[in-house]
Amino acid sequence: MKLYAIALQCALFTLAEQASRDDSCVCELRNSEQRFPHDKLSTVEDNTSECNSNITSQKTLELESLLLGLERRLPQLQEDVAILERENDGGLYGALSLQVIENEMRDIMQLIEKLNSTTLGHQQLITDTTQQLEDFKAQMVELEKYDTMQVVKRQKANRILKRDLDQCKNGLHPTNQPTQPTQGICPYGQFVNITGAVVNTAGEYPGSYKYGAWGRDPKPEAGKESWYWLVMMTSNNRFSNYVRRYSSLSSLIVGVSVPGNVQIHSTNPTTNTIQGPNVVMYGEALYYNCYNQDAVCRFNLTTKTVTTLQLPKGTRFAAQLCLSVHS
Repeated sequence: MKLYAIALQCALFTLAEQASRDDSCVCELRNSEQRFPHDKLSTVEDNTSECNSNITSQKTLELESLLLGLERRLPQLQEDVAILERENDGGLYGALSLQVIENEMRDIMQLIEKLNSTTLGHQQLITDTTQQLEDFKAQMVELEKYDTMQVVKRQKANRILKRDLDQCKNGLHPTNQPTQPTQGICPYGQFVNITGAVVNTAGEYPGSYKYGAWGRDPKPEAGKESWYWLVMMTSNNRFSNYVRRYSSLSSLIVGVSVPGNVQIHSTNPTTNTIQGPNVVMYGEALYYNCYNQDAVCRFNLTTKTVTTLQLPKGTRFAAQLCLSVHS
């Protein structure tokens, strides 16, 4: 009896398994569309990003900076040559001036060489970029064949339509351009570039004085338009009691002070002499921090007189520079 039951159960299991196999259905699905090349699209995107990184505004700014530097240096060279022709005495001054001009010509040649190399680099970049854009265009046209639903085509049409609508709208309602700069108050615009200092010689007193100030009067007297001034910290690198005058930039570089020194006081330091390198000249007057005072001194180089402007108590010397510059 037990053997019969076991045999019956085995027969039922076999029939059920066979019936399950016979009822199964296998369908073969074939996609008539081509497989989209995702790896090719990824390659195009990577190449596009690399192309964009090679074209930056810094490259354009570098070329503009070199042209601006060359534009500034050539007139300066012409002016120095003209000064040499007027002031050359055939001796030491002439030899030093020739050395200055030689250094300036060397700097100009370096600018020209760098400008040439930069221009060639930009030309090669333009050629390579043009070829890459043609390749990108061909690859994208090839990839558009996989857009059977014409999604990309419709997006292009929508962008063109939106652009045309914007142009039409702006044409009917033109935007008034601002007449004043949007940022800052300087009428000459923003800085284009700032370069490092150019050193021609070690100066008149190499290694003797570490701190001081020099420049040119923006409001000079008649006949002193090319004059320069120099103030050196001569006592403990903190104090000074005179200003040194030069008839030209070449004279300043080679250290030939024809006008000589204009002394504020015979003692250094003392009342109303210079404390610190915060010095500026304007209108044939020297503005500086008065010695041990919360005040700005004004030394008139013509009359050799000093006037002071008292500042609020507690004013630090570092703040007086801004006050003297804007006076």
